[in-house]
Amino acid sequence: MSDAVTDAPPVAVRGLVKRYGELTAVDNVDLTVEPGDVYGYLGPNGAGKTTSLRMMLGLIRPTAGHVRLFGRDPMSSVGALKGVAGFVEAPTFYPYLNAQRNLELLAAFDGDGARERIGEALDTVELSGRARDRVGGYSHGMKQRLGIAAALLRDPKLLMLDEPATGLDPAGMRDMRRLIRRLAEQGMTVLLSSHLLAEVEELCNRVAIVRSGRIVYEGEIAQLKRSAGTTYRLRTTDDERAIAICRAQAGIASVHVERRQISFTAEEAAAAQLSEALVSSGVLIVAMAPETVTLEDLFFSLTEGTEPAVPEPEAQAMAGSAG
Repeated sequence: MSDAVTDAPPVAVRGLVKRYGELTAVDNVDLTVEPGDVYGYLGPNGAGKTTSLRMMLGLIRPTAGHVRLFGRDPMSSVGALKGVAGFVEAPTFYPYLNAQRNLELLAAFDGDGARERIGEALDTVELSGRARDRVGGYSHGMKQRLGIAAALLRDPKLLMLDEPATGLDPAGMRDMRRLIRRLAEQGMTVLLSSHLLAEVEELCNRVAIVRSGRIVYEGEIAQLKRSAGTTYRLRTTDDERAIAICRAQAGIASVHVERRQISFTAEEAAAAQLSEALVSSGVLIVAMAPETVTLEDLFFSLTEGTEPAVPEPEAQAMAGSAG
């Protein structure tokens, strides 16, 4: 098989399963990462994210299913990982050596012009000024950034990162966000696993949400939010009558009282029609404000409910792509 990067998707996973005896860590996972995506693999700790990444990088063999990186099988040969780099769990270095020397050793192993990319990689992760310092004195955030510098030595088209912001302080998380965003703007495809919802919502355009090893949603964050509708908070001059009108009005759902306000979900056009219906019935609106659902709200509804609440259009798309 050629080791040239093809026009195939950077990552295509189909029917991926990993069992350890009685435990199923990854259960029939399908996902596709398109060129230019910043793709979040999102789930609680223990949901199978790291195990999935290990299989995607060819570090462990799947029990069933397959992974293709740019159309190549990572289990077939090291050459199948050309154009791919990243780290699983925390990157490790020789603590008694400085960053420059650590990268030189890795570059000697990688070859293919990696040594000439050391300076640029250190510049990209903003560690040039600390290149001669021993890595043992680095903060956790600096070590994470050095891990990305090591990955950049391979001149990757696809960067795969396992929980890159875990354990970072707020400044470190900000720096990691900036770095990933900068790499994406340069045309790199990024797949990152995380349980940090705010980070994923700010960085990623597409996500797979995993629960107990299974995908419960895959697609655009914006589509997931649209499918959930917008929650509105309503106060009127006659809330009892307003509730009855809301429940009778087409396009208005989930009507209930919360924090002494009427809460309901609706599309914008339905909310506008409700306003007209209320006023026509003599119920004056004191306040009506949209409250857009957050990724955190959707994440918990998908990962903590009794059944995965996959939005219908996405469920159909997933069923059609399985196999």
